Amino acid sequence: MDGSQVMTAQRKVWLGLLARAPQGMLAGLCEQVGLDPAYDWLRQPEVGTVMLRGRTGGTGAPFNLGEITVTRASVRLGLGSVGHGHVQGRDKAAARWAAIVDALMQTDQAGSIQRDVLDPITARLSEKATTRAAKAAATKVEFFTLVRGED
Repeated sequence: MDGSQVMTAQRKVWLGLLARAPQGMLAGLCEQVGLDPAYDWLRQPEVGTVMLRGRTGGTGAPFNLGEITVTRASVRLGLGSVGHGHVQGRDKAAARWAAIVDALMQTDQAGSIQRDVLDPITARLSEKATTRAAKAAATKVEFFTLVRGED
């Protein structure tokens, strides 16, 4: 992998985190840290729909599952970096913050943004996944067969 492919892979990870951040958490973290960079709108937050696709068995032929509502936004920082944000639902503030964080992650502030914004989101999502897995495990049923004497 060359440098641009590594950057693309890392960017996919942080954009995914920003898109999955619990409602209100991204804005709260950004405000708590005091993020307030100068930016220009490339695309103001707008609400739309996208087609959600699935695959049979996770690997089979793709099929259209249905549409979901998303909000997207794009900004250009005063530093020149461009950021895009896409979030599920109609949260225009979250899309704005996702675009700003995406743009900041492409600057020399990436380390502090990772520590102060993305790492807490990762921890919360991991906590939610663990809780969900524990609830599912509590309902697990073990089936077994008793061997009877007949053949």
